[in-house]
Amino acid sequence: MSAAGATSSTATLHRFHSAVNSGDPGIIAKAIDEFVAPDVLFHAPVPMGATGAEALKRVWEVLLRAFPDLRVTVEETITEGDKIVSRNTVTGTHRGEYRGLPPTGKTVTYDEIFVFRFADGRIAEIRGVVDVLTQLRQLGALPS
Repeated sequence: MSAAGATSSTATLHRFHSAVNSGDPGIIAKAIDEFVAPDVLFHAPVPMGATGAEALKRVWEVLLRAFPDLRVTVEETITEGDKIVSRNTVTGTHRGEYRGLPPTGKTVTYDEIFVFRFADGRIAEIRGVVDVLTQLRQLGALPS
């Protein structure tokens, strides 16, 4: 990817994160349609029964039902070739059912790292590692 392509991909990722932080499922779905390839390869432990961009939309629907104030803070990005790595801190308040847990009202803060591969100006592949263990411990679902 050229320097201009890397700059464009970085800007796309920033716009995507901005949409995610809106907390509005409609805005997030529209951003996914705009910035993510319909057949995106999504490698993350999300048993959603869907693939591509539709799986990503379902992930955000589930997350926002459980954590309506969910916020992703980008701590660091690294760009190399056609990929951008984003290290993030996620915060939110557990206000809806999540992984079988009724709402606790507890606030969670956990880390995640995602690798985004871009093709033709859109996110074509996503690999993610999310610290679900910390998240579930904070919700009281697992012992500390």
